[in-house]
Amino acid sequence: MPEIGDFVIPGDMIGTSEEFLPGKGTYEDRGNIYAIMTGRLTYDKKERSVSVDPVTNIPPTPKEGDIVIGRVTDIKGSVALVELSRIKGHLDREIAGNTQAAIHISNVKDSYVQDLAREFGYQDIVKAKVIDTRNMRLSTVDKNLGVLTSQCPRCKVNLVFENGKLKCPKCEKRESRKLSSDYGKGII
Repeated sequence: MPEIGDFVIPGDMIGTSEEFLPGKGTYEDRGNIYAIMTGRLTYDKKERSVSVDPVTNIPPTPKEGDIVIGRVTDIKGSVALVELSRIKGHLDREIAGNTQAAIHISNVKDSYVQDLAREFGYQDIVKAKVIDTRNMRLSTVDKNLGVLTSQCPRCKVNLVFENGKLKCPKCEKRESRKLSSDYGKGII
């Protein structure tokens, strides 16, 4: 059995439920307590619990209120599906766990939205706020939230913002989107 302060890896047995309560970074299975992350073994005398303190940063998970970046993967009637890639403030790490989220038509902007396909396009990069972590729902209602980059559906060239609308520099097709105030600037 490892001692307090020892380095442990996921799956290491670090105690029994007769001696300790499972703490942070551990789980109990059939009376044995195991590490679920890499780190140093610690003991809380007051709680009589054993924990694993991570040695490295663990991948971030989205919380309500977080600003996230993702790519629109599908638009189905009243819902745009988004594959999340980063959380603002943790741009150097990929998101842990479920990375699929949805923007409902009622959470696009603070005015009426008739057609969701006019607000988002397939493969658009969006900046959104997490409003529900249980169902992974997002909102782009704020002025600084919305589409960051968008491509022409015909030419696959990045659209440029010109005279209040998006325009393809190649075929001159015009598109409308729920744009972030940071559209095309590369600012997250």
